[in-house]
Amino acid sequence: MSKFWSPFVKQLVPYVPGEQPKLNNLVKLNTNENPYGPSPLALQAMQAQIGDDLRLYPDPNGDRLKQAVAAFYNVQPGQVFVGNGSDEVLAHIFHGLFQQERPLLFPDISYSFYPVYCGLYGIDFEQVALNDRFEIEPADYARPNGGIIFPNPNAPTGCLLGLDAIERILADSPDSVVVVDEAYIDFGGDSAIALVDRYPNLLVTQTLSKSRSLAGLRVGLAVGHPDLIEALERVKNSFNSYPLDRIALAGAAAAFEDRAWFDETRGRVIDSREKLAAELRQRGFEVLPSGANFIFARHPERDAAQVAAHLRERSVIVRHFKQPRIAQFLRITIGTPEQNRGLLDAL
Repeated sequence: MSKFWSPFVKQLVPYVPGEQPKLNNLVKLNTNENPYGPSPLALQAMQAQIGDDLRLYPDPNGDRLKQAVAAFYNVQPGQVFVGNGSDEVLAHIFHGLFQQERPLLFPDISYSFYPVYCGLYGIDFEQVALNDRFEIEPADYARPNGGIIFPNPNAPTGCLLGLDAIERILADSPDSVVVVDEAYIDFGGDSAIALVDRYPNLLVTQTLSKSRSLAGLRVGLAVGHPDLIEALERVKNSFNSYPLDRIALAGAAAAFEDRAWFDETRGRVIDSREKLAAELRQRGFEVLPSGANFIFARHPERDAAQVAAHLRERSVIVRHFKQPRIAQFLRITIGTPEQNRGLLDAL
């Protein structure tokens, strides 16, 4: 059937999501899903939307959700963009902001969707090497570029960059858009949204999939200067004028409004992360410092692929990456205390 494809499709190398095996009694620690359920208030809000009103289109602007995000971060609703998961938001960013004459910069070890989007939209890019500690060096980005993007904390390493370092990157590239992809920021760092009023070239993306336990709902957002948001709105309204449905808009807004559940559940994850990291170090693993809901670890005497395979035989799934520099690491999602104990017992 490939004879019917547009020519560029043959050159695409699609993103491969984490495995979602359909097995019973599985300790599933491979896709960074939150082990705790969504806010009860979010569930109530979504259930309330299931009725006759589903025959009507949702709010195309997502105003209630934008207001909830703006109130949470103390910004204006006009500084907020929402979409179907942060992946769709990122797609609009690549399409609307990164098609420039100079190459886009991002880390050599990073979210593997970035080069996929570059292939989809024909964007030249350069990968900037992390240092020997698998950290981003701000000075390495002080060179001509058509934009910069990086996750913070980085994925899959979990390493966190402080706001002072992010400011150095912003100051060194005042004429380029700098996107900070904060899928995991709520598990250990300070959001760069605090900087958007001072840096018109800063755009921050987030997702409700991780810290708000709504991976199945597909809601993402971006916060930045209104000029950047307008570009995303133009792309969105030329692509999908009703991106979020009534259920998603209601549930996402309620999740932002329920701060108590958010703080309680992320606190549990952080506590479990530190305990699991300590247990792994006692077993001889090197564990990178993590600000995320996962840890990145390797054992000096054990092959990572073999460890992952042996864990799978014991119904424990973790993520192994085969790419250079990190082929001996495993990315391990933080589960419930019982799931983490299952991992340790299997090891």
